[in-house]
Amino acid sequence: MSTHAKPLGGPIFTRGFFILLSVGALGVLLILWRLISGLGATTAMNDGYPLGLWITFDVVVGTALGCGGYAVAFVVYIFNKGKYHPLVRPAILTSALGYSIAGASVVIDIGRWWNVWKVPLYFRHWNFNSALLEVALCIMTYVVVLWIELSPAFLEGFRNGNNEKLKAISNKLLPIIDKALIWFIALGMLLPTMHQSSLGALMLLAGPRLHPLWFTPFLPLFFLITVLAMGYAIVVFESYFSSMTFGTKPETAMLRNIQMLAAWGGVLFVVWRLIDLGVRGNFGLALQLDMFGIFFWIENLLFVLPALLGPKNLFRNACVVLLAGALYRFDTFLTAFDPGPGWHYFPSVQELFISIGLVAIEVALYVVIVKRFPIVSGVRESEA
Repeated sequence: MSTHAKPLGGPIFTRGFFILLSVGALGVLLILWRLISGLGATTAMNDGYPLGLWITFDVVVGTALGCGGYAVAFVVYIFNKGKYHPLVRPAILTSALGYSIAGASVVIDIGRWWNVWKVPLYFRHWNFNSALLEVALCIMTYVVVLWIELSPAFLEGFRNGNNEKLKAISNKLLPIIDKALIWFIALGMLLPTMHQSSLGALMLLAGPRLHPLWFTPFLPLFFLITVLAMGYAIVVFESYFSSMTFGTKPETAMLRNIQMLAAWGGVLFVVWRLIDLGVRGNFGLALQLDMFGIFFWIENLLFVLPALLGPKNLFRNACVVLLAGALYRFDTFLTAFDPGPGWHYFPSVQELFISIGLVAIEVALYVVIVKRFPIVSGVRESEA
């Protein structure tokens, strides 16, 4: 089987693609309505819950699902396992799309969204004690870095196309990008380490408003451990998604090792979490089996389940790790957060459909890019 990345080809405008476009178009219309009418008219957020679905799901969970490139970079570039290089481009594409959608969600969530351009430029007014500032700057920069990391795939696609001008531009830019890429790779490993840990640090500011089963000084580290587990799991998920959707052959041997990293990352998180609870004297809260205790044990069970089941079903195990990480982050930011009596939050219909629309747009863009540019390695089953 060829290990060279190449476009998957095939028609773009299939029935499934039109469904994605329709859902995405609905999301875009609702986004325009939200930008015109304001947050109060379109969301269920309030003074008690200023961080709603768009931050919790689209950003906190979405960026974790978009850390496949970050996780694989550790294996390929830090531990020098070059045999995993075929997994890099699909992982970076997933990261670039996930982080771009997260960035769009941040803009949608800001009250005065028309002032967002001031964040990177008005550096004289930066609050260097703000965890949110660090997250915003890192995500903005990381989006740019990811698309630069992915640019060789686009340039290779243009070079092999029929447009002579694009061919000439690609031939000039490719050597330059290749030489500079190592610096962007290094930056691409630093930035997620910073902002993923800062997302955990952000909830340290909640103090007693965050339930003791989730509040811990190790929150920044826990967010890093879980994002690595989710990053490896999303690589496996994406590979099998491509296999089922486009008929490609998954790199089973590589994916088995990658999924093992995801599974044992989940085990490490659970063990450390339980020890931390015991040391701080809060383990008894987990035995009360109220709503918080139940969610706590569901998270832990999901994290350790793939290691217990073994590598028999890689796709299923990857889904379990992703669900575990998503639930842990969702619980940390919403379920376990108590702003005080009288405050309640459940996403509005507009919030739900905007998030669904953004996911549809992300999937549609993924389909277009892998069909037209050399992202996925291997061949279709029919070509084997």
